[in-house]
Amino acid sequence: MDTTVYLLLRLAIGASMFGHGLVRLPKLHGFSAWMLNSFEKSMLPAALVRPFSYALPVAEFVIGLLLLAGLFTRQALIAGALVMVMLIIGTTLTENWDALPSQLIHVAFFALLLQYASSNRISLDRLFSGR
Repeated sequence: MDTTVYLLLRLAIGASMFGHGLVRLPKLHGFSAWMLNSFEKSMLPAALVRPFSYALPVAEFVIGLLLLAGLFTRQALIAGALVMVMLIIGTTLTENWDALPSQLIHVAFFALLLQYASSNRISLDRLFSGR
């Protein structure tokens, strides 16, 4: 994959994750309440949903920031894909089928970027590795 193409894809998925986290962090309690309400009729207990609802915006923000910087890129991509898998499970349990395509697209981007990680030449990872 071309270095510039890889950079643009990494920046795009990083901006998406960063933006999701950034807008949710200032209203963390409200976001958590919304998520708890969304899962009220699902089989997941509130004892699982509540901690996830507080961790999710932080994870999105940190993963997005790392991807934007190109720092710990491989680990951030794996973490992002795992977050999306958890969101997909929640989406299916609440039958929120409208959210599923976006989450699947995110996973596809994470997988694609992992597959072509050798193209991650414009990044802090590359700068710090000296290669």
